[in-house]
Amino acid sequence: MRALGRVRVRASIVALGVAATLVVSGCTTDKLASDYSSNSGTSYNDDNGRPVLVKAADRAKAISFQAKTDDGMPLSIADYKGKVVVVNFWYASCGPCRAEAPILQGLYDKYQDQGVAFVGVNTFDQPEQALSFEKKYGVTYPSVMDVDSGAVRIAFAGAVAPTATPTTYVLDSKGQVAARIVGELQSQSILNTLISDTLAEGK
Repeated sequence: MRALGRVRVRASIVALGVAATLVVSGCTTDKLASDYSSNSGTSYNDDNGRPVLVKAADRAKAISFQAKTDDGMPLSIADYKGKVVVVNFWYASCGPCRAEAPILQGLYDKYQDQGVAFVGVNTFDQPEQALSFEKKYGVTYPSVMDVDSGAVRIAFAGAVAPTATPTTYVLDSKGQVAARIVGELQSQSILNTLISDTLAEGK
């Protein structure tokens, strides 16, 4: 009986280890990934660095959250009602986050006068670290702090949940997730296209 018990314990540990590996590696069981895997014909992909696209008819309810920025100011996603919003999950010691910071800032500069807002979501740091990162990399759009409450991550969990950091979303003018990119942005081109296509939906 003791031997059998030890076998069961080992099996449980292995199962937990496999589950943890799936989470860390960015594997997901959300509806988008499962639909794509079942070849249902929905137009999205879930490979690292490639976009998950959500058809307008398939989009979940609007994302809603309130949080404080790294400089202590309140921010609500409702403040951007009617705008396309790019939301980027990041933290200061994340190598891919550092690499993609100029890409995000460049697109922010391009689109800020065209009805597009950018919001960062810091998932790990305290405000001092976040502000230092933004100063070093020239990031001028706001970031909210989510390390303590996890409220922003919870808000996205009902739609297309973040599975890794960095993860970048494009919200349509109704606040619904129109696209997601998991992993580092390699260039401006993909996100630029997603932003312009989402903007065009409202015209």
